Amino acid sequence: MALDQHMFEALSPSRFISFSFPHPFHSHSSLRLAVLDSPIQFTDSPSVAVMFVPFGLETDWIFSTESGHYQLLYDSPGISRLILVGNQEPMVADDSLSVYHRLSDEDSAKSSESRLVVSLQPLFLALFPKSCFKYGIPEVPILSFVDDVICRVVLERCIGSSVGEFLIENVEIERESGKEIFETREFRRRLRFKRMPNLIQTEIRIIPAASLSLDGVEIQNIEFKPDTRVLVHPYLPPMAASLSLIASSIDEQIQTGHRPKALCIGVGGGALLTFLATHLDFKVEGVELDMEVLRVAQQYFGLVENEFLHISIGDATEFLENASKSNKKRKCGSFGVHKSSEYDVIMVDLDSSDARNGIGAPPLGFVERDVLLSARSILSEHGILVMNVIPLDKLFFETLLDKFRSVFDDLFRIDVDNGENFVVIASVSPIRSLPHGTKNKMNSFLSRLRVLLSGAYMDSIKRI
Repeated sequence: MALDQHMFEALSPSRFISFSFPHPFHSHSSLRLAVLDSPIQFTDSPSVAVMFVPFGLETDWIFSTESGHYQLLYDSPGISRLILVGNQEPMVADDSLSVYHRLSDEDSAKSSESRLVVSLQPLFLALFPKSCFKYGIPEVPILSFVDDVICRVVLERCIGSSVGEFLIENVEIERESGKEIFETREFRRRLRFKRMPNLIQTEIRIIPAASLSLDGVEIQNIEFKPDTRVLVHPYLPPMAASLSLIASSIDEQIQTGHRPKALCIGVGGGALLTFLATHLDFKVEGVELDMEVLRVAQQYFGLVENEFLHISIGDATEFLENASKSNKKRKCGSFGVHKSSEYDVIMVDLDSSDARNGIGAPPLGFVERDVLLSARSILSEHGILVMNVIPLDKLFFETLLDKFRSVFDDLFRIDVDNGENFVVIASVSPIRSLPHGTKNKMNSFLSRLRVLLSGAYMDSIKRI
């Protein structure tokens, strides 16, 4: 179908158009252009920007799917129309084990990109809305895609009954400043869903399975094993840090030979569940909707079910409702509620499934009053509900907090230092004091938690 230039003269919310165009410098190659209009209708003059797809990432879901384009648009505030430009042909023929390496010669890449900008400027201007020319010929802003990945290799592509297509990949990332000098390279394993390709669902640290010199070794030629000692996904350390609010209660149980209980809603790769069970001596139950995700967590992310860690397959809200009903029956029984039937903490890590609305967590249905009441009913007297929150907007966040306040006695938050996530903590009973700066060595659990997290976020808990 031939494109009509006039179709681009006005914005059409959520419209997505993709087409090929001859490469100006390579006669046998083509460029792929994608034009996406924001679902949000801006009242001011429309703002248009161009982004070049990094060489080698043409087939990555971030740049090859409509959902990926939407997330790029949401990551570019104020942009009404986004134009993406990349090579039409995939870099590799066999996409089942695609390997990406960031171009080492960045100056050459920038030079090539600059030449394309000049050559394609008439085309870009033809894709601008007519209203952009009100005060003359507009400039063409060029956005850059920047991440910390040096190279990546896809290990497996899967299809889950609930989550759809997803992949597992090993990546080498830029080493953070301040790392020990002997840690010359940093490797991670990631789980990503096609429906939200820009969102890393799970990320764990991986280390070479055997001692070897890594100089010059390609990532696809290294055998790795999961390192479950550390939580590297940005919002997981603050979720674990929330346990400091009930450290006394947890420590009391451990000292009397009982394992505290945790319920994790949303398993993903299982990094948080493994950390709680293996390093904090919790008895952990997880709820995961998709059996294929659980299979991947066990095969690639070090999740091992045993007497202290069990996974149930099913819908999270139904699980909470059934658990709440069972607890009420126990209350009506002659022996009252058994402590073993209650949880000390419920941790919720669920995200929205619609990229058109941006990345959001949790799903709207999970913060309804009846769901929160079910959660509260299966928490112990000193229990807490901990939730990873990515607010779609200010109203979403305020509404969520109001619903929490209507059910729970105390409310706290931790700001994750990524400009995106918050961890919201709701407690069944009022918490009299925060663990800020505490040096109480009598509480062995609190001391162990502080060591495992290197103190991260434990002093950042704020009452709302």
